[in-house]
Amino acid sequence: MDLPHILQARYTTKAYDATRRIPQDKVTQLMAALRFSPSSVNAQPWHFILADDEAGKQRLAKATPVESPLAYNREKIIDASHVVLLCAKNELTDSYLHSVLEQEEKDGRYQDAAARDGFAAARAGYVQQHKTAGDVAHWNQKQVYLAQGFLLLSAAMLGIDATPIEGFEPEVLSHEFGLKEKGLTPLVIVSLGYHAERDNNAKRPKSRLGEDVLFSKA
Repeated sequence: MDLPHILQARYTTKAYDATRRIPQDKVTQLMAALRFSPSSVNAQPWHFILADDEAGKQRLAKATPVESPLAYNREKIIDASHVVLLCAKNELTDSYLHSVLEQEEKDGRYQDAAARDGFAAARAGYVQQHKTAGDVAHWNQKQVYLAQGFLLLSAAMLGIDATPIEGFEPEVLSHEFGLKEKGLTPLVIVSLGYHAERDNNAKRPKSRLGEDVLFSKA
């Protein structure tokens, strides 16, 4: 694997070939990238909604109305092969954290009850700090962007184009999927598929600030 080449080749797709579909085995790998993304204290404070057919994409596209300033993102949703809506949990309830702990125990994360209880207490302490600060929702949202990064890099490694989209009306999707009632906030849409020939962004060289600007030694 030539990681530098993959990083150089990855770009934000502006137009998709609506005739091409991502093979199911690669879709499965992309979903695994989201599921196995890192999160602080393994809280996994997210939920992902996958649109893998025309009906699903049309539901997501409602957040980019034709007559709105956000209409420029509509085709990126409609013409993509698959589209993912990444949502963050608004809270971390005791019952949810207990379900995470139960899954960790089932997966063999703890050698004994003392280890399990010790980590559960430590995690609860961190969560309480954020509850006291009143920023649990913001903390959770930062974890979701870690998952987005994993998704974008994984897509590039699989030869799949992607577009992260924040230009949409979140309240529309919140209503469409009943997210408020589920304690979720829609954060970002990621379109996935294969770029169209008319996508001029595919031909542009990548531009980044130099290492001397971005890095310094401790």
